[in-house]
Amino acid sequence: MEVLSLVGLIAVSAAVAGAARRTPVPAPLLLVTAGLIASYVPGVPDYHLDPHIVLPLVLPPLLHIAALDSSYLDLRANLRPIALLSVGYVLFATVVVGYLAYLLVPDLPLPAALVLGAVIAPPDAVAATAIARRLGLPGRITTILQGESLVNDATAITAFKVALAAALGVGASWGGGLGEFAVASLGGVGVGLALMLPIHWLRRHLKEALLQNTLSLLIPFVAYAAAEQVHASGVLAVVVVALYLGHHSWQVDFATRLQEDAVWRMVAFVLESAVFALIGLQLAIVVEELGEYGVGEALWYAAGVFVAVVVVRFVWVYPATFLPRVLSRRIREREPDTSWTAPLIVGWAGMRGVVSLAIAFSIPLATSDGDDFPARNLVLFLTFTTVIGTLVVQGLTLPSLIRALKVPGRDVQAETLAEAQAQSKASAAAEQRLRELLEDERNKLPEPLADRLRAVLERRRNAVWERLGAVNAVTGESADDTYRRLAREMISTERAVFVELRNRREIDDEMMRTLLRRLDLEEAAAYREETA
Repeated sequence: MEVLSLVGLIAVSAAVAGAARRTPVPAPLLLVTAGLIASYVPGVPDYHLDPHIVLPLVLPPLLHIAALDSSYLDLRANLRPIALLSVGYVLFATVVVGYLAYLLVPDLPLPAALVLGAVIAPPDAVAATAIARRLGLPGRITTILQGESLVNDATAITAFKVALAAALGVGASWGGGLGEFAVASLGGVGVGLALMLPIHWLRRHLKEALLQNTLSLLIPFVAYAAAEQVHASGVLAVVVVALYLGHHSWQVDFATRLQEDAVWRMVAFVLESAVFALIGLQLAIVVEELGEYGVGEALWYAAGVFVAVVVVRFVWVYPATFLPRVLSRRIREREPDTSWTAPLIVGWAGMRGVVSLAIAFSIPLATSDGDDFPARNLVLFLTFTTVIGTLVVQGLTLPSLIRALKVPGRDVQAETLAEAQAQSKASAAAEQRLRELLEDERNKLPEPLADRLRAVLERRRNAVWERLGAVNAVTGESADDTYRRLAREMISTERAVFVELRNRREIDDEMMRTLLRRLDLEEAAAYREETA
């Protein structure tokens, strides 16, 4: 039954996520809404969000995927604002939101309120970047949101452990908390640094793409487990390893890169779909476990906590954006100017997600004295409502906010020009190398084959420039687009002939698969994915 429930969750969430691609609504919001509705549909199993599964088995691959897709150079260039958000803001939100919850909720002990603050402090690693990419936000804002989401979970988990120790009565101090944070952070980075070189060496020396991708799937779990084993931050270990591997991915062979990209896209799609559906499915469970608190009373507290979370982020983001620029001429000279709209978007993009819920569900039932953990059920409810509130309210209104602010998106023309210039330099270097190779008697080729190599270089050089120029008056395509379309038509015709020959038993299946694989590789080379 559990296997069927899991299969059903994955199948339905994938279907909803697929349907979301045909609507203007971001997939995370549609998935959460579907989960909320399904939580009260008769016959739908109870999906308890187990932190022992989410944190070690779901979080590492999601972080790994996000870090692989990130730019190490861009993250390094924006290290200051990223650190202020991923470390400074999380600690600030833990204390301030926790204290406001302590003032708002009667009989809520301050340590338990700080536990709540730590739980709901980190914005989600998936939701913000997914929405940012879909909306085409400027590159620097997207980089900052990505960088924040990669590191803030490590800060929040450490802050949670310190606050939880105080709430459980096992002793904790600010000095001890800072020490634990330093050990976890430095240890996580250290484990990542220790693993990244041998893992990359192994990836470069494995000759089979199948083995390479098997290793790739294991990497985030190995890094996370190794760090947690020495009480360091598994989150930071995963991020460090993935950033290094992504930065040096060009050093592995092309077959590995092609397969790895397809594999991780599939993993990301399945995990993200299931995770957001799981968030919505927790509604019935959380409400049922409210205990002594009435739903109306709990909703009043939830509204107050939600407002506190939103306001506190802005209270941090604006001074963190402008105050360092006022105080430091070096920062003003090194970093680009920014307006009031950029921190407004960053502040409003602070959606919470599955990590907050997973941490909340890991709160023990009793303290060290054997008493019930104070207001545990309410903390779970407030975490759930904060996650849902930020995803729905901020997620739904973020596109409208960006349109209202008239924030300039990515400059496609400038990006295409840069791509064309880079391709032109690379083609010129390759052409020079081809001339050198053909001058060697060992590389002697018939002139038609040599001309074919030159033609491939010429077409590759011209293809990007053509996207900047005029298009076909009838089809609206550039010459490069028309070339690719005609190439696919020719390949499709050849493919149909091979299948017909197999059906007539003129060739066997093994030979057909060999011929089709050649065509598949040619089609992959001819195909350019649209990135609108």
